[in-house]
Amino acid sequence: MKNLKKIVLVLIFMILNIILLSPKAQASGNLYLNKLEFYANINSDGSMNVTEIWDIEISNTNTLYKTFKTDREKYSGIQNVEVIEITNGQNKKLNKTNELLWHLDKDSYYGLKNDNGDFEIAWGVGLDNGKETRKYKISYKVNDVISKYNDYAELYWQFIGTDFEIDAKKLTGTIILPGKVKNKEDIKVWGHTEDLNGEIYATDLDKIEFEINNFRTGRYVEIRTLFPTELINSTNKVYNKEILSTVINEETRWTDEANKKRRQSEIINLVITLSVILVSIALSIYSIKKAIKLSKEVKENKKYKPTYDGKYFRDIPRENATPAQALHIYKESITGFSDNDIGKIISATLLDLNLKKYINFNLEKENKKEKITIEILNDNIEKLSLDEKVVFEFIQKACKDKKKVTVKELEKYIEKLENGKIIGLKAELNHYAKKELAKEKIYDLEEEKKYKKYTSENSLCVIIIFIAIMGIFILLQQANIIGIAMLVMLIICEIIAMVINIKSINKINVYTQKGIDEKKQWRDLKKYMEDFSRLNEREIPEIIIWEKFLVFATVFNIADKVLEQLKIVYPNIEKNLSINNYGYMYLMMNTNFSRSFTNAINNSISSAYSSASGGGGGFSGGGGAGRWSAEAAAGR
Repeated sequence: MKNLKKIVLVLIFMILNIILLSPKAQASGNLYLNKLEFYANINSDGSMNVTEIWDIEISNTNTLYKTFKTDREKYSGIQNVEVIEITNGQNKKLNKTNELLWHLDKDSYYGLKNDNGDFEIAWGVGLDNGKETRKYKISYKVNDVISKYNDYAELYWQFIGTDFEIDAKKLTGTIILPGKVKNKEDIKVWGHTEDLNGEIYATDLDKIEFEINNFRTGRYVEIRTLFPTELINSTNKVYNKEILSTVINEETRWTDEANKKRRQSEIINLVITLSVILVSIALSIYSIKKAIKLSKEVKENKKYKPTYDGKYFRDIPRENATPAQALHIYKESITGFSDNDIGKIISATLLDLNLKKYINFNLEKENKKEKITIEILNDNIEKLSLDEKVVFEFIQKACKDKKKVTVKELEKYIEKLENGKIIGLKAELNHYAKKELAKEKIYDLEEEKKYKKYTSENSLCVIIIFIAIMGIFILLQQANIIGIAMLVMLIICEIIAMVINIKSINKINVYTQKGIDEKKQWRDLKKYMEDFSRLNEREIPEIIIWEKFLVFATVFNIADKVLEQLKIVYPNIEKNLSINNYGYMYLMMNTNFSRSFTNAINNSISSAYSSASGGGGGFSGGGGAGRWSAEAAAGR
């Protein structure tokens, strides 16, 4: 079984690496294009009229931008910019401004050279604090974009550059030539984009169409086409040479690279799919099998219930019980004490040590101010329980060589402690309290091991489910249906395993029958202390009994309430107490000791913990850095 667990962990590591190394969609921030359409008309003078239609989701954005890198070899300039908002089929022309602005007013736009010398189109959308889906039509004319050679005219144009920062679900384009050709074979087409996820074809005698799904930011879309040179009457870019063989050789090389990359991608996708299948099956079998096996271990178990009825308990359930043990049982804790419990445990344990004459509380005056001092009386602690020894030794260290320490000094001592020592104190109190309870046959350490084993299996299931969900989102981008189906199956199996484990956990008896009975007694004693003054008691417990009760009232965080009860039942109690005979009860009655002492320790502990505790065909690589296809090289 240990070997199987190692295999499972290796498989998890594999699937995590597969998921993290797989190509995945980039976050698109506050903008996302549902569809981006390009319509380009090539003119016989070598210019091109372009219209872009943006169907875009916008949130918390003031202005949209489109930038064209200046490149005199590609084009000479851009003019006739116009931006239109389309609402319910109605066109609304935006207002043109001739000023470069970081934030544009809604319904305003400009088409100008920016500070970097690039041409920039920007328009205001007015959604600084809003969210809407809008449609815009952007049109412009690109001058001298066509190169004319002896054999062919060439368009080599980047419709989207690498600086475009918006993802698009779908991107389409239509290019219309200046006139019809005799045969579609006279039109040669290529497309370039990095993800190799585009298609381009000459679809008519004067039309070229291309399409890309799931376009990601940081990529570019570049179109290259050759068509008969006689379709261009005039252009400023005329070259006395032939271009076809040069372009064919260049595009063939890029296409071969693209096809090689596609084959590698197909192999990677196949490996990913097979890995996901194997990992999903292995993890599903492991989790279900392990859950069933563990459930058999506790099949015959029955949860213990208290063996007596009653609302109140009027005595200390166990004479040798300590505050840490009482709180552990009261909370029926398995995972251990919380950070907020430690101050209460230390405070209550010190009260108990005072009763047992190991320490003493003194009220001293200094400069007309009262201060509470803890003095060590007896350092022979062999008879103390393990958790009491932890608290005693903690105070002993705080006293240093003086044998006494003030509450203020204790507070400062705790604040200066290293984080590891504070965390160690909590761990020691929890460990030794459980150890003492196990001696008393109240807590079952073997059952605790089962509990931890079951919960660790459930934690493993949660991790696997989380990784599987991540994998589904990534495989959705690849349209890997088989992989997605296997991960869904894995999630279902892990949920089933978790349900089986939870049912098994509910049958585990970490606390014995004795422990469950004592838990009820502690809870009923707490109710008794809270309701004492309202009860019609025949016999009123002596004050000395309340000294012991207050120890546990402190750890249960009801000391103030109990003191108020005592004042009602014993109207003259404050007159009969002194620092010498009911020491800490006197302090509780006559000072704010109950709150200040416990709170001082709690706050110091919490402070320490807080400081302890991110032609046509597919697209090839091309000159810009992208990729389109082999069939394109053949000149579709």
